[in-house]
Amino acid sequence: MKIALVHPAGFNFVPGQPDFSVLANRMAPIGILQLASWLEKHGHPTDVHDCLGPYAPAGIEANAEIALAGHPDLVGFSATTSGFMDAADMAAVIKARRPEVKIVFGNVHVSSIGAPILDHFPEIDYLVIGEGEGAMLDLADGKAPKDIANLVWRDGEKSVANARRDRIRDLDELPFPAWEKLAGFPHAYHLPLFAYERRYGATMITSRGCPYTCSFCDRTVFERLYKVNSAQYVYDHMKHLRDRFGVHHINFYDDLFTAQKKRVDELCDLLIEKPLGMQFNCAIRTGHTSDGMLARLKQAGALMVSMGIESADPAMMERHKAGVTLDAVKKTVEQIHAAGLRAKGLFIFGMPGETPETIKFTSDFVLSLDLDEMNMTKFSPLHGAPIWDECISGRTGDTIEDWRLMNCLNFVYKPDGFESREEMDALYNWHVKRFYDSKGYRRRFARRLWQHRWSLWHILKHLPETIAAARYFSANKEELEHAKREFRLHPRQPLGLRPALSPELQADAIAAMSPIKVSRRVRNDVAITASPQQAIADAEPVPGV
Repeated sequence: MKIALVHPAGFNFVPGQPDFSVLANRMAPIGILQLASWLEKHGHPTDVHDCLGPYAPAGIEANAEIALAGHPDLVGFSATTSGFMDAADMAAVIKARRPEVKIVFGNVHVSSIGAPILDHFPEIDYLVIGEGEGAMLDLADGKAPKDIANLVWRDGEKSVANARRDRIRDLDELPFPAWEKLAGFPHAYHLPLFAYERRYGATMITSRGCPYTCSFCDRTVFERLYKVNSAQYVYDHMKHLRDRFGVHHINFYDDLFTAQKKRVDELCDLLIEKPLGMQFNCAIRTGHTSDGMLARLKQAGALMVSMGIESADPAMMERHKAGVTLDAVKKTVEQIHAAGLRAKGLFIFGMPGETPETIKFTSDFVLSLDLDEMNMTKFSPLHGAPIWDECISGRTGDTIEDWRLMNCLNFVYKPDGFESREEMDALYNWHVKRFYDSKGYRRRFARRLWQHRWSLWHILKHLPETIAAARYFSANKEELEHAKREFRLHPRQPLGLRPALSPELQADAIAAMSPIKVSRRVRNDVAITASPQQAIADAEPVPGV
């Protein structure tokens, strides 16, 4: 079967306005690249189209034409919440032009909502829930829909959700993503500016699942069973990117990259004994690292490590990121700097319980840490997150349920502690300006100008677009604020769809609303206890499996 896989654009900046975000960061759509290599491995020719790619045209119809150019039998969309309506509009165009082409949607949005999506979008034939490789291969092989686990399909007028299938136990069975199918890779894709020293860059994800229960995180795709690629597989993948594509920096986007100490040690051994001349950034768990591990990461080529901190208010941290303390954060940053690594803090602004006082306290804390980089995300509730029901209920704030705006760049949820979203935007801008105008950040930035020469070259290379972006937002502030306030709901977007959560994730949602945490749950072969570290240890790959 011939298959086209599409990454829709969605809204990635100000709604309805030009998207300048790709000037600072254009990430490869790893999900569909992984699916493409998997399907090709099993004999199904596959095309890939990134609607945010460097050569993608503007407009739904033009991108639909590209998806159809290879005459596919099946078109698959990997759509986040904010990209879903773009994908649905494109699917409608494809169906109008080629009714015989089957349309399948996957990714977190459809995994969290499930069958009701089919009831509202007749142009979609199938949904793939959870991990996509098995169900997509079954579809490509022509299996009957009723026999395909992880599939949601129509039996006449009725939407049917099949049982979930077992997760892939050995991620090393997966071929490397089909990077060669991505037009413009790697030269026209780039990592966040000033976060790397060597070009070209690429992103990798080397694990699936998470045993933690942060209130804001949607885990409906991979759920809580934590599996990883082996150290040798990761090393070989890095070498493949270097040798074939000239990549010399990797951003590992695993939430729990260093969770399995044995794997980290083995990977560091490989990178130290057989250096690739590559650098990398990765995430660590605050309070769960050591001086020895950080020193080994540095020796292996690590440039910067990031930590999910989210807030500096103790009550907010206890509720949304239990197990992380301010003292542990401070100590971890000191350890990172002592190892010669850069430290990046990740924060979320606007979760339930947030107030002007809590964000000001967090801002003070951020500056006190002397971080090398900082990212503060505008909180977007997700349908499959434990906290979704509270956000949509109106008990602690109000939510604009516009899927296109749920991209972490808009305050769709306003906690009761704020008078308006305009107040939230003003505080957000105040904090960002405060951090990047700080003496510490400016001093570090100036000291690293030569190290950042490729980022500076990227800006110079795209100087006309950069100047145009600056002028656009400077000259159209009132218009843009009006556009944000008056942005209308997509006429086809349904409201109030209920998440279709598994029993385990339903328990997480209940626990997120209650001061009493569930002490123990069991999912398949992994026990989830009060100690996620034990669950991670239990999930170590078994030799020979």
